Amino acid sequence: MKILIVCSINWGKVAPFVSDQAESLKAQGVEIDFYTISQKGLLGYLRSRKGLLQKIKEFTPDIVHAHYGLSGLFANLQRRVPVVTTYHGSDINYRKMFWFSRISIMLSKFNIFVSQKNIEKVKPKRNYALIPCGVDTELFKPLDKAECREKLGFTNDEKIVLFSASFDNQIKNPALAKNAVALLPDVRLIELKGYSRQQVSLLMNAVDAVLMTSHTEGSPQFIKEAMACNCPIVSVDVGDVKDVISCVENCFITPYDDKVIAECLYRVISSGKRTMGRDKINHFDNQLIAGKIIEIYNKILL
Repeated sequence: MKILIVCSINWGKVAPFVSDQAESLKAQGVEIDFYTISQKGLLGYLRSRKGLLQKIKEFTPDIVHAHYGLSGLFANLQRRVPVVTTYHGSDINYRKMFWFSRISIMLSKFNIFVSQKNIEKVKPKRNYALIPCGVDTELFKPLDKAECREKLGFTNDEKIVLFSASFDNQIKNPALAKNAVALLPDVRLIELKGYSRQQVSLLMNAVDAVLMTSHTEGSPQFIKEAMACNCPIVSVDVGDVKDVISCVENCFITPYDDKVIAECLYRVISSGKRTMGRDKINHFDNQLIAGKIIEIYNKILL
């Protein structure tokens, strides 16, 4: 089976959750190739159509798997090869992107949504499934906190909270996170920027908690990866986070209120405890998710 993955590289590289999924599919015998779009906006995608057609001619895929609604619409500009499109949240939650996704949903042979909230918003009538992106549980796993801190240059006595993204990503609502942490004495907030995947795993084992304050999400990898590392989580009720961390001790869902967020962070940091989150996310293992996607591919090719 040959699958051509279509996605953007507007940040200079393929998103980790897309490349991780591709590697999991490869591990199960699927031949994978990529067609990436670097040009921005609808016109930029349209200008890439000739390149996509050439790639399809050369690679001869059985299925084109697009990630995000605009890529799905773009992939469907050709009708020779069936298209599967995965919607990751921003393409459903933002009005401007929503209508591109609507057209993609109608044209795609099959649609995958990463959160139930997105399904409820779109209300697709057929040929769809709820399949969140998986987690690399070999990379993201519990490690010794002191050893991770030493590798990252942190001291053992400082209190550290890891923010879910870079501080310049306004969708992630960094102002709220900064305001909340500022209410706590001697607590440092670190932005998730400029780290390798291996370093992110070290970070999640080194910090006292992770924090998400996003305006919108689908099924955030950041939360699932923290769960795999047994890292305490404080998050607003966004995307599927409430469902993912449900009933996990030392994890908290909060309103968009800096004082409540600070209070929950204080409780987590004061306890000094890790979580048992890893036990709750076995169903997010990358290989299991890849198996579900392959089942969809096989149904399409019958």
